[in-house]
Amino acid sequence: QVQVMESGGGLVQPGGSLRLSCTASGISSFSSATVGWYRQAPGAQRELVAQIGESYTNYPDSMKDRFTITRDNGKNTVYLQMTSLTPADTAVYYCRVSLRPNSYWGQGSRVTVSS
Repeated sequence: QVQVMESGGGLVQPGGSLRLSCTASGISSFSSATVGWYRQAPGAQRELVAQIGESYTNYPDSMKDRFTITRDNGKNTVYLQMTSLTPADTAVYYCRVSLRPNSYWGQGSRVTVSS
């Protein structure tokens, strides 16, 4: 059974940084998986933050200057480094691990940016 778990969220001051982790267990070919970070703010739709494949990364234009996605296949983990955070980044951050034909979501990690 595949399980996806996010960690690293919490309260951070405006201008601060945070690194989220997404770890998958029960998956045999993690290195072949596409992993995406998404976020959902209260009252808003879930949106893509960053995505990483075997040999590429993808960011929406609004995210590419402050967010960096990396992976460590030996640990079945993908990281999201976030910098220069603002209150607008407050949301629940979700990880999605996709290995055709299946996709698996984690439960989310809450990030609150506030002074």
